[in-house]
Amino acid sequence: MGKFDVIIIGTGPAGLGAAFKLIENNPRLSILMLDKESICSGGLLNDCKQNYTYPIGFPLEYWEKEEVDQLLQEVERHLQPSILPQSDLSKYVKRAQSVHTALLEIRQAHVGTNNSKYLIKKLISDLKEKGVEVRLNTEVTAVNHLHKKLEINGAESLYYQELIVAPGRKGFSFLQELMNEEGIEYSDNQVDIGIRVETRMENYSIVNDYYDPKFYFNNKVRTFCTNSGHALVTKEKYNDFYLVNGHALSKDTNQNGLANFAMLKTIGLKNPVRSGQQMGVFLAHLANSVGGGQPIMQRVGDFRRGKRSNVDNFNDDLYDFVPTCEVCPGDLGLVVPSKIMRDIWAAMKSLDTIVPGVLHPSTIMYYPEIKMYANKPIFIDDFFQAKESLYLIGDGAGTSRGITGAWASGIRAAQGILKK
Repeated sequence: MGKFDVIIIGTGPAGLGAAFKLIENNPRLSILMLDKESICSGGLLNDCKQNYTYPIGFPLEYWEKEEVDQLLQEVERHLQPSILPQSDLSKYVKRAQSVHTALLEIRQAHVGTNNSKYLIKKLISDLKEKGVEVRLNTEVTAVNHLHKKLEINGAESLYYQELIVAPGRKGFSFLQELMNEEGIEYSDNQVDIGIRVETRMENYSIVNDYYDPKFYFNNKVRTFCTNSGHALVTKEKYNDFYLVNGHALSKDTNQNGLANFAMLKTIGLKNPVRSGQQMGVFLAHLANSVGGGQPIMQRVGDFRRGKRSNVDNFNDDLYDFVPTCEVCPGDLGLVVPSKIMRDIWAAMKSLDTIVPGVLHPSTIMYYPEIKMYANKPIFIDDFFQAKESLYLIGDGAGTSRGITGAWASGIRAAQGILKK
C-alpha cells in the first residue's frame, strides 16, 4: 500500500514548481508525482517559450507584481533561461499607439521543441536525486478525497496527506470532473477563441527584433505564442476533436523562414450560457465536422474575396509557401462566430498597419485555436487550496497562463503545505 505525504498529479511546470519547492525546503517529505504521459506535455514540451515579465502569464485576480518579481527569480534559477535579445522597438510601439494598440516588451526565453525534452528529463532527474518519486504512464482514474485515496490505472490504490492537482490545459475535463465530484464551486464563464496565423517571416518582420511580440488590441483580442525561424503549426487531439497550436525548433536548426502566432479573443459569458468550456468544445466540434474531422485553413487572399480555400489555392504562384499543417482547406466564415471573426479581423488589419505585410494574400489562417483553461475554482485561501489538503494549480485551474506562471503557482501551493 503506497502512502505519501504529498501526491502531485501532473509533471508540467506547475507540478514541477511545487515538487522542487517542497523537497528543497523539507527533504523528509515523501513526494510522488504522477503523469499519464511518458513525458510531461504542454508548454514545456511544445516549444518551451518562457516569459519573465509581469503580468504575462499571471491572471491579475491572483497575483501582485511584487510577489511575481520574487517568484520569477526562483523559476529562473531552475529553468536557467537564455534571455533573448530585443532590438529597438520604438517604431512598432509608435505605430501600435496610432491604432490604439499596446505592445508589451517582455523578457523572454525559447528552448525549442527539439531541445525541450532534454530540459524536462534533467528537471525530472534532479527531483529523483533529491528523493521525489516519479511515475510516468500512470493515469489517475479515481479520486476519493474524503479518504485521501487515489486509484491509478484502474487498479492500484495510493494514499496521501496533501494532494496537488496540476493537469494542465489538456486536463481540463479531468479537473472539471474532480471539482464536480468534490463539490468545489468554480467559475467557468470565460474562454479564449481564435485562429493561428502562418506566414513568411518577411511578412511579419517584427520577429527579427522581438521573438514573441505581445500585442493587445481593442475588443479583448491579443497575439499569443509567436514562433519563428523553423516554425510549425500542429494539431492537438482533445478527446474527439482537434485544435491547432504552434511551436518552433531551436535557433540552431535549419530554418524554414516561416512564422506563426495566435490571434485570440477572450469571451466572457453571462447567464444563461455560462460555460466557456462547453462553448469552446461546441465550436471545436462544429469546425471539425465541417472540416471532415479536421481543423480548417484559409488563405487571407481567399478570405478577403469571400471565397473558400481549396487544394488548388495552395499552389506555387502567389500563394508561395506550403502549409506546415495538413488540415482541411475551407471557409472560416462557416464556422467562426461572426462577432469573434469580426473582432479578430479588425485586429489583423491593425496589425498589418503596425507590421506591414502580415495580410499578404498567402498568409494562412487556421481554426480553431481555443484555450481550455476557463475553470476557476473558488479557493479557500491564497495557496490555491480548494478544499482542505486539496490544491488546484496551473493553467488548467486558471491560476496561470504559461510556463513561468504555472511554476509560480506550484511554488505558492507548496508554501501552503510547508506552513502546515
